Amino acid sequence: MNNIMMEIAQVTCGLSKGPCKHKETWWNEDVAEAVREKNYGNWKKKATELWREYKKSRQNAERVISLAKGKKQKECASDLNDPNRQPEISLIANRIVKDRCDIMGSNCLKGVSGKVIIDEKGIKDSWKEYMEKLMSEENEWYHRISASVKQGPACCIRIDEVAAVLEKDEKT
Repeated sequence: MNNIMMEIAQVTCGLSKGPCKHKETWWNEDVAEAVREKNYGNWKKKATELWREYKKSRQNAERVISLAKGKKQKECASDLNDPNRQPEISLIANRIVKDRCDIMGSNCLKGVSGKVIIDEKGIKDSWKEYMEKLMSEENEWYHRISASVKQGPACCIRIDEVAAVLEKDEKT
């Protein structure tokens, strides 16, 4: 049930990772310049010389990005051993653990009577009552429909039936 509500919320509201939580990044002026040098407009014609020039500039940009990321990773790895940075590292680790935790329940819920319910059993009972009411109101069953039970293997779908449906779809 939790997954269904989360999926509906994501479809309705969208999904955001939020603002950037780290201050320092691998992106710098060298990377920006290398990416700028990749001229996207000229290579679309795929003329041999222009295409080769674009490939070289793309490879250069990839190399510069890779070097910048590697340099930043080494800096971060060296910071892990610095005793002055241990409190900050602990905070980052705790934040990562908290971000990866699933929300397993709710703290409170407003019941039918209008009172706020805070105990877990009361919340479950309130949800159960709500779902039973929802199912009985919107899906009333009058037992007026009757059908015979079909026994034996299901009928095979013939090729001419599929062809007829496809022809009908093509016309519309």
